[in-house]
Amino acid sequence: MITSVHREATVLPPLFNRLCFNLPQLGLHMDISGKFPTLCNPNPNVYLMRLTKPTLFTNMPVTCEDRDLPGDLFGRLMKEDPCTIKGAEALMLGEMLTLPQNFGNIFLGETFSSYISVHNDSSQVVKDILVKADLQTSSQRLNLSASNNAVTELKPESCVDDVIHHEVKEIGTHILVCAVSYTTQAGEKLYFRKFFKFQVLKPLDVKTKFYNAETDEVFLEAQIQNITTSSMFMEKVSLEPSMMYNIAELNTVETEDEGTSTFGKMSYLQPMDTRQYLYCLKPKPEFAEKAGIIKGVTVIGKLDIVWKTNLGERGRLQTSQLQRMAPGYGDVRLSLEMIPDTVNLEEPFDITCKITNCSERTMDLVLEMCNTCSIHWCGVSGRQLGKVSPSASLALPLKLLSSVQGLQSISGLRLTDSFLKRTYEYDDIAQTQSQ
Repeated sequence: MITSVHREATVLPPLFNRLCFNLPQLGLHMDISGKFPTLCNPNPNVYLMRLTKPTLFTNMPVTCEDRDLPGDLFGRLMKEDPCTIKGAEALMLGEMLTLPQNFGNIFLGETFSSYISVHNDSSQVVKDILVKADLQTSSQRLNLSASNNAVTELKPESCVDDVIHHEVKEIGTHILVCAVSYTTQAGEKLYFRKFFKFQVLKPLDVKTKFYNAETDEVFLEAQIQNITTSSMFMEKVSLEPSMMYNIAELNTVETEDEGTSTFGKMSYLQPMDTRQYLYCLKPKPEFAEKAGIIKGVTVIGKLDIVWKTNLGERGRLQTSQLQRMAPGYGDVRLSLEMIPDTVNLEEPFDITCKITNCSERTMDLVLEMCNTCSIHWCGVSGRQLGKVSPSASLALPLKLLSSVQGLQSISGLRLTDSFLKRTYEYDDIAQTQSQ
């Protein structure tokens, strides 16, 4: 902190004179005696204030019944109050705007705007005034100055103004460093700095979960919680997939005219409320055909979240690349490409299986079909399927029948690699309804 003394405020420049009473100050605050803190040096001084939008004025209406002692006194007072809405005086929300009275909170993803004024408090002209504003974070130092050109001269009671903007991308402590260099009439070059420290808070809590389907589809659930103290309008929540996937958003209900959001027409997120978004990702054909490529840790994509707060102040947050551990299928993967939902009792039905070699060696496969108490396979067991190269697949049509009514599980397939004499068992592959 910079130690400073107080003196009576001199005639301020017109722009600063308007702003100092209307905007929350950052680091410098007016005291109750109407004085401003300044440096001991009677030369240029730096004033810095945050630029924020006002808020809607709220009042506390006091009402009573006509038979009560005050009668209609409270009603007449509220009608005469210029802050109330005519015809709706009992509402807390008024027609006026309130300028911020304090610095407020800065959240990750918002745009930080600030007004910087270098005021010549001396009675002498100073020359070659150069103002530089840097933002120091925990990981980097950014130059926010709009211009690096020096002002030729600054007369007494005049000022140099600048407005800076920065999209906040890090949480934690931020320090705004304002450096001013100038030359006095005697030719002496002077330099001073002021530091303004503030905290950047986290506005949203984002959690993700992955669900693997029996096919190659992946479902992503994103839980977004508003951890601020004010409501948010969720303008956009989208998933930008990686080059390996196609995406389908599952957050709308399709109607005859157009899709309707599952959250309703007014997409507001109240403080501490949580909303869940669902996305379906499917590998692109060029990647799905090569099962060996999609394994281990794969990049899914990143979430892009845009919201608005009071009076339309926008914030944007992008997550880092979301990663998922692909399920392990072993050396051979067997999946169902086609199966009927319902089948007739003791009538053969067809299914189509897909066999994929997930290993790095060629396999010579033999198919064996084992009956269960309710499922009976039709065909030759122990037949050769031939050689399957690494990452290659083959379609296998099969026929079977159900001897028991109800929900039946497809089980009993065995694949044997004749090279290594290794057998792979597949049970509970899928389910179908027998009737």
